[in-house]
Amino acid sequence: MNKRKRIETADEREKMEKLMPNGKKKWVRYDEGAALYSMGIHTFRTLAKEARAVYHVNRIVLVNTEKLDEYMDLMCADDPQ
Repeated sequence: MNKRKRIETADEREKMEKLMPNGKKKWVRYDEGAALYSMGIHTFRTLAKEARAVYHVNRIVLVNTEKLDEYMDLMCADDPQ
């Protein structure tokens, strides 16, 4: 079953790449963002909240990927690797 989930995620990623010709989408939902950033939905949700990139529009939750990218760049800049 794990193998099947990976195939579905790869298919979803291909579909998203077709929808985003420039490779970037400013606003995503949790499931789209998790697939786009290749991480679990819980990790993506936590990271988006830490970045203060979560916006609620009626019953829809959207994540600003530009804000999330800035946050991740700042986090990685502090990393001594």
